[in-house]
Amino acid sequence: MDKPNNQDWTTVIQPREGLLHVDFKELWRYRDLCMLFVRRNITTQFKQTILGPLWYLIQPTMTVIMYMVVFGGIAQISTDGLPQPLFYLSGICLWQYFNDCLTKTSSTFTANAGIFGKVYFPRMIVPISTVISNLLRFAIQLGLFLIVYAVYMIFGLQGYEHVHTNWYVMLLPLLVVMLAGLALGFGILFSSMTTKYRDMSLLLDYFVRLWMYATPVIYPLSTITNAKLRLVMSLNPLTGIVEAFKYGMLGAGEFSWWMLGYSFAFMVVLLGVGVVIFNRVQRTFMDTV
Repeated sequence: MDKPNNQDWTTVIQPREGLLHVDFKELWRYRDLCMLFVRRNITTQFKQTILGPLWYLIQPTMTVIMYMVVFGGIAQISTDGLPQPLFYLSGICLWQYFNDCLTKTSSTFTANAGIFGKVYFPRMIVPISTVISNLLRFAIQLGLFLIVYAVYMIFGLQGYEHVHTNWYVMLLPLLVVMLAGLALGFGILFSSMTTKYRDMSLLLDYFVRLWMYATPVIYPLSTITNAKLRLVMSLNPLTGIVEAFKYGMLGAGEFSWWMLGYSFAFMVVLLGVGVVIFNRVQRTFMDTV
């Protein structure tokens, strides 16, 4: 029996119009699925653990103590006169969010190949949900930073006299968006390459570890006096973001609109390149994953 030619279809699945094409309307239609992935990411991370979300507080606390002993005590690295717990926590909050988003989005295709091969939905939903779900961890760790900040302020502990919060703290939402954009861009770029070259996942793990030391997380940018090395540090798109956060929250660091503008432009270009490669790979990745 012949099928009628005038049949009305409710959903049409067809190839993308171009490598740069991103159907934002389709992403919005699948927002409920995105939130399901967000809940999945949060619940599965600490499933069958005793302390659960408390690890969001334990990990940065232990990291700060280690930094205080190794970098502050043994290496005697300057913190621009700021209290070491506040200085290290300010860097850890931002770096940990970026690190988590990058490493988890970098396995988008390999970790979700079973789902991608069975049902259709916009593939970009998965890395976007990862970036959103990690906001919970960032919010909790930022809350820990604010609690420590309040303790120093209320009791006037040593070093608080060097802390001067200013209006640049209002840039925090922009800084978080830029971190998310950079992590998403690098993540989808690496996830596209790991479908064919699994070595990229090992390279990324090593690269991220080194990247932290090239970012002013455990030291202030002011300690870099060599002009060439300082230029290299400035080319790191995370440098301007971390320094802007420390400058706004603590009044120390080096704020520069040029560095922040560079980081934003870098993010836009990176996302464009990442989307191009992601759209290209998603068409054929099931043949190589």
